Amino acid sequence: MNIEHTAEQVCDAYGNDPTRLMDIVRGVQHRLGHVPDAAIDAVARRVGRARVDVESVVSFYGFFSKEPKGRIVIRLCDDVIDRMFGYEAVRAAFEEELGIVLGETTPDGRFTLERTACIGMCDQAPAAMVNETIVTWLSTDKARRIVSELREHMTPARLVKRVGGGNNGHPLIRAMVHNSIRRPGPLIFSEINRGEAIRKALSISPAEVIRAIKTARLRGRGGAGFPTGLKWEFTRSAPGDRKFVMCNADEGEPGTFKDRVLLTERADRVFAGMTIAGYAIGASEGVMYLRGEYAYLLRYLEDVLEKRRADGLLGRGVMGRDGFDFDIRIQLGAGAYVCGEETALLSSCEGMRGDPKNRPPFPAQKGYLGCPTVVNNVETLCCVTKILEEGPATFNMHGTNRSAGTKLLSISGDCDSPGVYEIPLGTPLGEVLEMCGGTQAKAVQVGGPSGRLVGPDGFGRLICFDDLATGGALIVFGPDRDILEIVSQYMAFFVDESCGYCTPCRVGNVLIKRGVDAIIAGRAEPRDLEQLEDLCRTVKSTSRCGLGQTSPNPLVTALESFRPEIEARLRADPNGYRRSFDLSRAVRPTEQLVGRKSVHT
Repeated sequence: MNIEHTAEQVCDAYGNDPTRLMDIVRGVQHRLGHVPDAAIDAVARRVGRARVDVESVVSFYGFFSKEPKGRIVIRLCDDVIDRMFGYEAVRAAFEEELGIVLGETTPDGRFTLERTACIGMCDQAPAAMVNETIVTWLSTDKARRIVSELREHMTPARLVKRVGGGNNGHPLIRAMVHNSIRRPGPLIFSEINRGEAIRKALSISPAEVIRAIKTARLRGRGGAGFPTGLKWEFTRSAPGDRKFVMCNADEGEPGTFKDRVLLTERADRVFAGMTIAGYAIGASEGVMYLRGEYAYLLRYLEDVLEKRRADGLLGRGVMGRDGFDFDIRIQLGAGAYVCGEETALLSSCEGMRGDPKNRPPFPAQKGYLGCPTVVNNVETLCCVTKILEEGPATFNMHGTNRSAGTKLLSISGDCDSPGVYEIPLGTPLGEVLEMCGGTQAKAVQVGGPSGRLVGPDGFGRLICFDDLATGGALIVFGPDRDILEIVSQYMAFFVDESCGYCTPCRVGNVLIKRGVDAIIAGRAEPRDLEQLEDLCRTVKSTSRCGLGQTSPNPLVTALESFRPEIEARLRADPNGYRRSFDLSRAVRPTEQLVGRKSVHT
């Protein structure tokens, strides 16, 4: 196969548009199995970008590779939850059956085995991606059976013997994934009245639509809780003829999977919310940024969009309204947690590395392609549709004075019933634990690793924006779990997912993890903990984006809830030496150079 010709064909398919570089690189990798130097050169010439820009995209995203990989890539999820429920044994089974270790490709070029961060399947862990096919509830026997079957037919889709419920059985999805909707509530999971919300929105002015969202007191469901109506108002009033609506469907926070269920079962409601936002801010274009781990939903979501166009709910003259044209395209991600940060998401959509942008200017003033852009997440847009369907008063019937509506929680870990729960905002954490069968919890991670680790003393706190704010992840840890092991694994996640742009995040998180591991190994003393706390404050206050600013939270919040337990593992050396300093290890390279052992070790 001619590499340059193939790369040029893919570029032509996307109009040689440099902002579609994510799609171009994915297309090249799909055709060639990897993105070699010759392809990078050809793409750079064709789209008019510097070679380094193209190579930086290839090297930045976890699902792209310059090196050849197997026809089938098995990516094992190594999230904390997967490790709690058998990841190590499953990994060993795959390695034994394939005859390779993580990061290697079989000599025949058929299989590559890799690890990856959370793939949004914590309610059915351990899980993995086999190319784009999701396999769940893995065991050692199932791992061996998967390899055996793939050797016979080399078709990952044939691994799906039974489909999950709901639209997981749709012909365009056919996934073994289960929705695990444990508690459907009155708002987000209510029945869809297709087209009604848009009809009502178009019957009033854009300013009145924004007023309805503000009256409902809707706040962003991604975790930050910024008032949605205010964000829309800023974007509408920003100068510029071209504006955009972005749906952040890059659900990468470990422990979160609610958006996966919404995209599977309530896609119409999400797209309606985007359309309403477009009308409100004066935009005619929308983009859904779908995380690469949910690629198995892409064909189905594209089909939903096509049906909406056919029914007049998208395209020119939406619902017969002259002057209001609005359409949506889907941008697929490629395995980068940082792209959940809204400005990094915009960078990725523009065909670049997922580097966060400096703020100000904020996306509402200068976002996608330099145009005013509103960025809302999947759950927020579902709420928008419901508010327009039934009015702000109905939405305000649920929740508290400062946290209106309901909240979706993705609950996993040491509980009887992991899954998705729709609860009124203001619900006590302890009540949530009773719902999911997690009353024996030692700790609960609220909001994923960037959130807060809460001990039993905090189980009376409320799930709401003014107390325990969360994007949706809630991970239950039972009485036998080691808090510091959890912290160490979360810090490893942040080390892997840092974009590397700023030193506090790139280096600081490595040092924090190293310090936590020293405590676990029994090599730390009280002053080491003091230094770790100083380091956490430095990383939080000097990092450039939200990832770095929240990355020390696993240790910071663990100390708030479990300080006595952690301090009990510290002890000073009776001779005044630094316990965290390993003299033998430090002089080992010199010993090797001089050819003798040090007399001091």
